[in-house]
Amino acid sequence: MENLTHYRIQVSVRVRYLPEQSEEADNRFVFAYTITVSNEGEQMVKLISRHWIITDANHHVQEVKGKGVVGEQPAINPGQSFEYTSGTVLATQVGTMSGSYQMALEDGVEFSVPIPEFVLSIPRVLH
Repeated sequence: MENLTHYRIQVSVRVRYLPEQSEEADNRFVFAYTITVSNEGEQMVKLISRHWIITDANHHVQEVKGKGVVGEQPAINPGQSFEYTSGTVLATQVGTMSGSYQMALEDGVEFSVPIPEFVLSIPRVLH
């Protein structure tokens, strides 16, 4: 594994609650998250897999691992970004997600990029 700071990959997240898909009476809270992966380095990178840790307010943890994101393994050129939207369902009004992306360079060198923890919360629950 290589040091990710050398490759300068930035991950940003926007979250929104989806009340039209949620059933609060049944403890089903649906969230969409939009991730932007920006390549601020000097080499093309390919996002080959993901690992998510999703935790609800009851400390129930789900781990999700898989190839790529939303059915793709995007190649991201220097100075470019890849953005996608996905979602998750929680049994509580609040939770967190964090994880990592496994990336690869054209020469096959692989490295991990952490996804900083972010909060999933219905409006007006957290201040």
